[in-house]
Amino acid sequence: MPLCHNCFSLEAKNVFVNEIFNIGGKQVLVENIPVIECKRCGEKHFSQKTTENIRKLVHGKSQKAESTDVFTYVE
Repeated sequence: MPLCHNCFSLEAKNVFVNEIFNIGGKQVLVENIPVIECKRCGEKHFSQKTTENIRKLVHGKSQKAESTDVFTYVE
């Protein structure tokens, strides 16, 4: 179990979140992102693999649309 960077607890659970990222001045929503949430303080942490997958997802698509792009995270 990973150590919480905020309160140093070892108690965590896996949950899914939606997150809005600002990419080149444009907001992009990514849905169903797996995160580790601290049971003590609620701090959420993305794994390194998840972070890399999100980066590839949002930067791999042309950002020319005027509407908000919505991505669903899938492993």
